[in-house]
Amino acid sequence: MTKPNTKPTLVSPLTLACGITIPNRIAKSAMSEQLADRHGSPTTDLQQLYAAWARGGAGLLITGNVMIDHRAFVEPRNVVLESAEFLQANKLWAQSAQANGSKIIMQINHPGRVAVLPLLKKPIAPSAVGLDLPAMNIIRKPRAMTEAEIYEQINRFAHTARLAIEAGFDGVQIHAAHGYLLSQFLSPLANVRADQWGGSPENRRRMLIETVQTVRAAIGKNKILSVKLNSADFQKGGLSQEESIDIALALEAQGIDLLEISGGNYESPAQLGYAPDRSAQRDAYFIDYATVLRKQSKLPLMLTGGLRKASFMNQIVADGVVDLVGMARPFATQPDLAKQLLAGKSIIEPAHVPSIGYKPVDAYLQLAWHAAQFRRISRGQQPKVIKGLLKTFVAFGPRMGCNILTQK
Repeated sequence: MTKPNTKPTLVSPLTLACGITIPNRIAKSAMSEQLADRHGSPTTDLQQLYAAWARGGAGLLITGNVMIDHRAFVEPRNVVLESAEFLQANKLWAQSAQANGSKIIMQINHPGRVAVLPLLKKPIAPSAVGLDLPAMNIIRKPRAMTEAEIYEQINRFAHTARLAIEAGFDGVQIHAAHGYLLSQFLSPLANVRADQWGGSPENRRRMLIETVQTVRAAIGKNKILSVKLNSADFQKGGLSQEESIDIALALEAQGIDLLEISGGNYESPAQLGYAPDRSAQRDAYFIDYATVLRKQSKLPLMLTGGLRKASFMNQIVADGVVDLVGMARPFATQPDLAKQLLAGKSIIEPAHVPSIGYKPVDAYLQLAWHAAQFRRISRGQQPKVIKGLLKTFVAFGPRMGCNILTQK
């Protein structure tokens, strides 16, 4: 514990309301590893990847999104946890991350209308509103969920959370950001329902609040319950910062342990630095939101996006603006990143990822480039810079195609 009159720094432990202590203030935020097998079970590669990050000193590790329903994948080779069938593999995954003292929580998610798989089935969503991207609003136009389906998915979140705790994870993170199902319910653009699940801000947040309540009942009070929330959707007519603040305060009232602040979605990927304003050029993409929220809330906050300088991270932790600093992509090139930051060293200049200037495609190229690094780290190899658009595509494109065709 930090002494009462001593300001915390990155090396300070953090004890959450549930009683679990995170050994330092550095968290590896979620990235989609795509290292499960074709049935959705964690692989040895996935275990070894997290073991490497744990050796690297991160206090908290948050998994890439784990699917609560095998009928809807964010990407092929995502982990699926909806039964005890793969419980042993998940136990090994958790143990590999905890071996050096790190805590690990499982990010649980449903993609809603942005589901990649299955290809020949309409994805479900709050409303029959497709993505505002070329062809996507035709090819993958979703169908509106019935109320029975809404309750089914709420219960699936809780069931997966219960299994995660049984597998030895220290808690779960409910993914309500980046344009996935719960984020879609929060969005005035994606959710145009006229029933009790849409319309007013209170109705649009209802699925998230009921999911939080049901998950808490499933995991108990002594495990970490985190939510990942958009500070805004960064779209005209989408979730605003003002409404997001209200959601955060409602989550605090529900007694969650940790709120991770992010932003953006498939149409406006602000979480990758493609924000339509200048905030993405700063030391932290969503620091303004965190500052505003902190004035109204004592909820432990984790800020993710754009953080690169150790001095700045120490400053916002010491000032009490946030309690944890989250990073994602830098861990793909520096597995021992946390140790470096704890020693006061800033993140090395990130490698240039090829781009074409169209945000949704560039976001995919980011995914491809970093996924190739995950495979190297999981096999005991050093990350390797991939230069050029063609090489980036070759390193990932054929594999993605094969994975889509062979996913169970």
